Amino acid sequence: MSAWQPLPEDLPPEVRHFVEQVRGLKDRTGLSLAALGARTAYSKSSWQRYLNATQPPPRQAIAALCRVAGLTPADAERFGVRWELAVQVWPRPPAPVPDTPQQDGVYEEEVPTLPWWVESESAPGDSSRRVLLVALLLVPVLVMLAVVGAVVFG
Repeated sequence: MSAWQPLPEDLPPEVRHFVEQVRGLKDRTGLSLAALGARTAYSKSSWQRYLNATQPPPRQAIAALCRVAGLTPADAERFGVRWELAVQVWPRPPAPVPDTPQQDGVYEEEVPTLPWWVESESAPGDSSRRVLLVALLLVPVLVMLAVVGAVVFG
């Protein structure tokens, strides 16, 4: 049996229960983290993060662990339900604080950039008209490329 490091005290009960169950399942396999990584396509360091509750595992990682451990489909499904409950309340890391303050000492939040086809101030339907316009402009270009290709390679 592995000597696990203690889980954080402020961990929600659902997360704590889930991680303890996953730790037990990992121990049941008898595999090292490196061997588990090789058998599941998730790295040793990823399993360390999952098993120490610093990051929620992807559902596919839990399914792979259940497969490696030889669980029945019903037992694997129960692990899937525990995963869903845990992920819903898994603590989120705090948002990073920008490095440089503005002139008045207040940090400015980063504004995410939007793709060209999404404008926050556009009226409904504007973006669909823009996509249609781009599509209509691309059609003649594609036709011209097809004709040139037929002439050159035909």
